[in-house]
Amino acid sequence: MSTPAQCLPLAVDDYLRGEQDSPIRHEYVAGQAFAMAGADEAHNRISLNMAFHLRAGTRGTPCAVFISDMKVRVTAHEAFYYPDVLLSCEPGDRKALYKADPCLIAEVLSPSTEAIDRREKLIAYRTLPSLRYYLLVAQDRRWVEVYQRDADGGWRHTVHEDGALSFDCGGLTLGMTLAELYEDVIGGA
Repeated sequence: MSTPAQCLPLAVDDYLRGEQDSPIRHEYVAGQAFAMAGADEAHNRISLNMAFHLRAGTRGTPCAVFISDMKVRVTAHEAFYYPDVLLSCEPGDRKALYKADPCLIAEVLSPSTEAIDRREKLIAYRTLPSLRYYLLVAQDRRWVEVYQRDADGGWRHTVHEDGALSFDCGGLTLGMTLAELYEDVIGGA
């Protein structure tokens, strides 16, 4: 009688070491690594537009903005994810391979990742004590969902189809209009 193959868990240090040399990015959840799909032009433009406007507002501050190749560590879920945009303003959040104390995380939705972004990542990211904003950004229309942590620790959900987005991180007020976010994609500026 044959025995089913067992998938042995991958140690965090082995995962991090392997990601440095791998031509393919992998997210890590509870000892398992999952290859990531590539993104299209609209996805890339939206991510870059958001990072550009956040970076413009954080110049000369301890805040740092990263796009797509910086991991975020979610210790409570034994996970490492690659968010599309990540903003960290914590002075101690200085690991070279990942960040653990983001203030803002944005995911640009795509058919292959939307379900994971809306469920698994939403649940995991909300366990990060430093996180104040989690954004889900549509790429086929002007539509941004913002999950914002309130002063009492609860989460408020709002949807933006026009106007501006504003974020308070690291003592800074940062923002952009939806026209700026969707510039060169969907009826942007």
